Amino acid sequence: MPTPHAPFTEFLRGGIVESVHAGSVAVVDRDGRLLYGAGSPEFVTFTRSSLKPLQALPFVAAGGLDRFRFTQAETALLCASHSGEPRHVEAAASMLSKAGNDAGDLQCGTHPPMWYETHGEIPPQPPYSPLAHNCSGKHSGMLAHCVACAYGRHDYLELEHPLQREIRAAVAHMTGTHEPDLIPGIDGCSAPNYALPLARLAFAFARLAAPGADPVYGEAPRRLADAMTACPEMVSGEGRIDLALTCAGRGDWVCKVGAEGVQAIGVRSRGIGIALKVADGSRRGLHPATVATLDQLGLLDADARRALAPWAVPALRNFRGLPTGEGRAVLVLDKINRPLGGVRDGTGQ
Repeated sequence: MPTPHAPFTEFLRGGIVESVHAGSVAVVDRDGRLLYGAGSPEFVTFTRSSLKPLQALPFVAAGGLDRFRFTQAETALLCASHSGEPRHVEAAASMLSKAGNDAGDLQCGTHPPMWYETHGEIPPQPPYSPLAHNCSGKHSGMLAHCVACAYGRHDYLELEHPLQREIRAAVAHMTGTHEPDLIPGIDGCSAPNYALPLARLAFAFARLAAPGADPVYGEAPRRLADAMTACPEMVSGEGRIDLALTCAGRGDWVCKVGAEGVQAIGVRSRGIGIALKVADGSRRGLHPATVATLDQLGLLDADARRALAPWAVPALRNFRGLPTGEGRAVLVLDKINRPLGGVRDGTGQ
């Protein structure tokens, strides 16, 4: 069966291509026009953690940030796949406490803090705190919304819980999708997640990065985007791609990676959203393709290109640390310039 995807990233050893990662990309503007693409821009994929800013919208739009006095760093953690660094753990604990919750209320599970892997260290033996789970900020916000709305907390992750219904409506609105067309699944942190066409994820990030108020969620998208760009170290972590991208964009790019090779970026200055998906879910295939997409769109100046060089051409090293090869992007964006079709307007019609 032929693949719908296009070659994304090659890895070379001894000067020859050893492996190729394929994928798809969509570039969409705020009016719902698919401007550029590669592979299959309409490929249906789970959004995974790239969905987190949309999942935070009901809480922020309902006044949760002000009610519980969340800082901008804590607001960024609502959208985070954080590394479990001390600042992340402390912020999650603070968010829970401000809303009258505690770590025992989190239903995200536990895993070794991600900063161990990032720094090439072996984590200690379990148990691990749920505060160090990369999704603890998202779950802290969900629990705070339950407190604010007097929703039950013990079942806050059930698909038909009022919280999750509100989130589903936000996802449908921001992606311009009818709710019945969202394909539900369960994410790694046990929260509902949704699959949708890649171009719809790009559209959502174009809208997330918009300067004005949203017709349904008001200033909530802007407040989340502002927090993500002001505090990228809270959204990601040292040595992680979202931190590198956001710093390279110098406030212009709203960035969120997702598991299984998903990356979404909203570009404020251009009014566009970008979404990429690597078919085999590989991070190593995703990062060079992401940088190449930004470059082909004319978004990289000399400083940004220099900052992102390690992600654009990652080095391969063996267990002795010797260089054995490198990766390089081979994707080519095609100009498309057509409406997505069936995009719902800002009032949800």
